[in-house]
Amino acid sequence: MAHSHSHSHLPEDSNARRLLLAFSVTAGFMVIEVVGGLIASSLALLADAGHMLTDAAALLFAFLAVQFARRPPNARHTFGWLRLTTLAAFVNAIALVVITLLIVWEAIQRFYHPQPVAGMTMLIIAIAGLLANLLAFWILHRGGEEKNLNVRAAMLHVLGDLLGSIGAIGAAVIIMTTGWMPIDPILSVLVSCLVLRSAWQLLKESVNELLEGAPRALDIAALKRRLHREIPEVRNVHHVHVWLVGEKPLMTLHVQVVPPHDHDGLLARIHHFLQHHYQIEHATVQMEYQPCSGPECDLNEAQSGHAHHHHH
Repeated sequence: MAHSHSHSHLPEDSNARRLLLAFSVTAGFMVIEVVGGLIASSLALLADAGHMLTDAAALLFAFLAVQFARRPPNARHTFGWLRLTTLAAFVNAIALVVITLLIVWEAIQRFYHPQPVAGMTMLIIAIAGLLANLLAFWILHRGGEEKNLNVRAAMLHVLGDLLGSIGAIGAAVIIMTTGWMPIDPILSVLVSCLVLRSAWQLLKESVNELLEGAPRALDIAALKRRLHREIPEVRNVHHVHVWLVGEKPLMTLHVQVVPPHDHDGLLARIHHFLQHHYQIEHATVQMEYQPCSGPECDLNEAQSGHAHHHHH
């Protein structure tokens, strides 16, 4: 989980190149699938094209994210432009939900008024779509080490898309062998559920980051206990804030300590603890010798159950 921060732009370059390539493949086949879906009058193909659209968007956002992450921070944007990618993911998730609802609505219409579907056309295009997805997945999967959240998200998209294409192939085979048309809207709904699932995940993660939520895995109460246990000079930890910018965790905290012989040494140990156990590279630590007093000392105490109240 530890991130190596080498300041060579090599991983970003290869990430950007892979993402752009995968985007071109996906966007190209999405157009083919839309046209094919309209010609064959197949809703499952259109659903899969909707899925591919979300893929293409995810890949484009991820590509932009890598580009933005390169822009150095400046006086106005002290973190650079990392949050833009989170915002993009948020917008993408909402677009996914809208597309899904449109397709499900159309599927419901088709249950009442079944439409003939050209099975052969559908089969050929679905197989082409499958190959396009495999190609995009392979492009993204190569060069594994420096994947960021965006590349990972894009890979998951493409993987979900594989299932969509396999579904469309199955539907085409059933239509060609049995002539049972309702399989087409049924499968389009199933593919839509896949899309919704990835949209919900994306929405949850991006909203958590936009609302300055702490990383989901981080238990602040446990962090405080552990810091006290491993560095005995630390008496109390309060005012803990953790949030994410471009999925890098940042932290500010106040620690009440026994007045140390070596102030900087103790500070270094606290930083090392945070980096080593929690992968927090960027922490601002305020060291105090007096007990914290005032209402905001209990900011994180509520859930840890042993609040330190100091009345003067």
